[in-house]
Amino acid sequence: MFYKVAFSFIKGIFYILNGKIKVENKEKLPEGNYILAAPHKTWWDPLVLAIACLPKQFTFMAKKELFKNKFFSWVLGKVNVFPVDRKNPGPSAIKLPVQRLKKTDLSLMIFPSGTRHSEELKGGIALIAKMSRVPIVPAVYEGPLTIKDILLRHKMTIRFGDPIDTKTVTTDEAGREQLMEQLNEAFSELHKEK
Repeated sequence: MFYKVAFSFIKGIFYILNGKIKVENKEKLPEGNYILAAPHKTWWDPLVLAIACLPKQFTFMAKKELFKNKFFSWVLGKVNVFPVDRKNPGPSAIKLPVQRLKKTDLSLMIFPSGTRHSEELKGGIALIAKMSRVPIVPAVYEGPLTIKDILLRHKMTIRFGDPIDTKTVTTDEAGREQLMEQLNEAFSELHKEK
């Protein structure tokens, strides 16, 4: 309930500031749970992606530093965000999202590059995909990267790609590289679809 109210409220704020978010290819989102993978461009792209997928709800990974403030930590927990130590991720960085994908109605939103503005994709998504056996849906955010551009009403667009079947994904180095290459190609194609 909190998740739905919070993201509906955020959707309203974006609408007032920037207008309606354009969503393309939403029909490509599969039934059931999936991993939504996107390049990380700005701190609000997870919010815009989550809004575009409503009523579907997600669980999210976030750097542990965001959980230092008790109130902010409580809010993040209420919208299914869990902390990850980026320097020493540990097994829970894989186990928790896999458990949520298998045992709840929550899909996982993940930014394989980890930090914003990074082009290097991380391999953890391959392991999560293999263990959870859910498809990966590539997505891209196109739009303002600064608050100023939001206020200037530069349009926001979310574009979804074809789901990637993960049944044959392998977690060895070659398999991780193949998946990352497939995702990078999907992101590039989605950016070309303007």
